[in-house]
Amino acid sequence: MEKEKVTSILNDLIRINNDRISGYEKGIDELKPEDADLTVLFRRYIQESRQFANDLTQEVQRLGGDPADGTTNSGKIYRVWMDLKAVVSGKDRKTVLDNCEFGEDAAQKAYDMALNSDADYEPTLRDMIVRQKAELKVGHDEVKRLRDMHKANS
Repeated sequence: MEKEKVTSILNDLIRINNDRISGYEKGIDELKPEDADLTVLFRRYIQESRQFANDLTQEVQRLGGDPADGTTNSGKIYRVWMDLKAVVSGKDRKTVLDNCEFGEDAAQKAYDMALNSDADYEPTLRDMIVRQKAELKVGHDEVKRLRDMHKANS
């Protein structure tokens, strides 16, 4: 039973990383040519989440589970909301950064829930989740800093 609980939580983290990949791909599509700095940053975050999802997938398989391959329902809702907001407000830098911060907040919450659950993680697995959350927090803070900097310059 405990392995099933752990694999379920790991699958949630795989999905949130898949959401993050989809969100940043969508963000790249919405950027203007003058936002090339964000394109580079977003591609780095996509690669980071691909690696995290891959690492989590390996752990699910090691535990004998079936790894998730989709996104969360909230992630799908988030992308629909992002599409609607972009149509309404235009695809400006601030909107893209606001949406990305929203997604980064969701990723932080997912990792918090995983770490605060009563699942009995192996120490190396808990360490991996803690490390991934910390690296995602760096991305969150960078997106927030860029968004706040854009607000100050507007």
